[in-house]
Amino acid sequence: MPKLRCETSRLETILNRTAKIGGVLAVVLASVIPAFANEVLHVGKAVPQSFSFALLDVGVDQNFFRQEGLDIESTGFSGGQKNIAAMIGGSIDIGLDSGPDMAAIVKGATIKGVAAMAGPPLDTTVAVGTQQPIYTVADLKGKRISVASKSSLLGWLVRQVSIHEGWGPDGINEVPVGGPQAAWPLVKTGDLDGLGVDLGAALQAQAHGDARVIVHFGDYVKDFHNYVIFATDKLIAEKPDTVRAFLRAWFRSVEFAHSNKDKTVRVIATVLNMDPPIVAQIYDHQMPMYSRTGRFEPKALAVLARSYVESGNLPTEPDMSKLYTEVFLPSDNSGQKIQ
Repeated sequence: MPKLRCETSRLETILNRTAKIGGVLAVVLASVIPAFANEVLHVGKAVPQSFSFALLDVGVDQNFFRQEGLDIESTGFSGGQKNIAAMIGGSIDIGLDSGPDMAAIVKGATIKGVAAMAGPPLDTTVAVGTQQPIYTVADLKGKRISVASKSSLLGWLVRQVSIHEGWGPDGINEVPVGGPQAAWPLVKTGDLDGLGVDLGAALQAQAHGDARVIVHFGDYVKDFHNYVIFATDKLIAEKPDTVRAFLRAWFRSVEFAHSNKDKTVRVIATVLNMDPPIVAQIYDHQMPMYSRTGRFEPKALAVLARSYVESGNLPTEPDMSKLYTEVFLPSDNSGQKIQ
């Protein structure tokens, strides 16, 4: 019995020492693990308060990017030009921006399109003041509609509606007054009949009785790449696997959003500080525009090239094949459902 007690005591001593060593190892590991932390990736959004770019936040909420070894730090800009300038300057690695801004590459921007993010412009509309007797597209002929500028995407889209209706490119009177913040007060006073605007803002104004949504541009322009995911030349050259990881997580986010409306609406409503019923309406209108493969379509690229010239952004149509690459797209990216 004494021998058994002695052996038991010795075993307890060994176990206690092992536990202490384990505790020391845990402290050491805790100090080492941060060295292997996720890579921080700086992502720019052309505008901050928009459903169009908020699928990024859905992916972050679902940890899709963290699972790819990425921590996302996103920044919203007041327009695509500032987003691209930040990419050129090196403060942004990946940019979520408009297809028309691919023209910046022709002008020397050190970026490249790495995925077609969205197709037809289902996220923009013409909204008119409720005091105006405008109820259909036919009523827009000759009316004063605000656009950021005649060379902007909205300016070009308004002209496409006018041409489609048989009025020629000037059938709708485009008034370049800047962004929606400058235009809304003029619509309310009747100095403007309406404005080209983000669908979310238009639906909110309509819900408050301040506007009527008349035109969805996606009904008029079918073949298009409304949004593109860009990466800097530096990121592409130095960290190609990071680009691949981002795109894998992005397309998981797209598939999740397609399959989980309620969760997607809840996340985006919180991010945008918007009423969930409005976000649900936006979801129904806009989700069909998101590409589930990221492939660039020849017809859409041809329309983009034409729009650069028609908007006065480029003197001739560029070789679009030089403005993008598909080498970073997931090879098995065929629109599989992700729950």
